[in-house]
Amino acid sequence: QAQLVESGGGLVQPGGSLRLSCAASGFTFSLYDMTWYRQAPDKEHELVATISSAGSTTAYADSVKGRFTISRDNAKNTLYLQMNGLKPEDTAVYYCNAKHTRWRAFEYWGKGTQVTVSS
Repeated sequence: QAQLVESGGGLVQPGGSLRLSCAASGFTFSLYDMTWYRQAPDKEHELVATISSAGSTTAYADSVKGRFTISRDNAKNTLYLQMNGLKPEDTAVYYCNAKHTRWRAFEYWGKGTQVTVSS
């Protein structure tokens, strides 16, 4: 059974840092593009950052560019999001997503981890 489990969320002060992890199992992680999304209460899902299957290509939302870094370790089947310079507007539930590079219907979601940025 394909599974994605996020961890690393929590409460942090503005300007602080967090490192999110997403552990993947039940599928061939190295064949999937990975993406972090986030959703604040009463708002739509927002793409935060994405990384290609081999980790060679990344892209970021303008709102997080220069502050967040997405990475992956295919040997550990794990996706990461390093978040620096956190702002209150970063407060959201963060979800990881896996999508097969070729067969795009093969898509999996984690259940999310809460990030709260507040003083």
